[in-house]
Amino acid sequence: MKKLLFGCFFLFIAPVSSAEPLSKDWLYVQSLAATCENFHGTAGVGVPEGSIPRLSGLKQDYFVEQMAAFKSGARQATVMHQLAKGFTQEQIQALATYFSKQP
Repeated sequence: MKKLLFGCFFLFIAPVSSAEPLSKDWLYVQSLAATCENFHGTAGVGVPEGSIPRLSGLKQDYFVEQMAAFKSGARQATVMHQLAKGFTQEQIQALATYFSKQP
């Protein structure tokens, strides 16, 4: 079981380029993004022709605006309006930057 867990962890971080060190900040943002990726898919690809929107490639300002709308209740959703309230502005900005860089 330990070997399996280690293998899964290695696969999880493998896409990082060798030129980019695994910093504490990068791992923190990656863990935040993983909460979104549970629903929106790996790297936020969404579900084509489905009701799960794509996050990857979104402009940072748009992402931040939508999260603010969910957080304030201006944009309704089944669960996003509740989830958005759990993120700080700094976390939302970090996620916006992360997803904007995803292909």
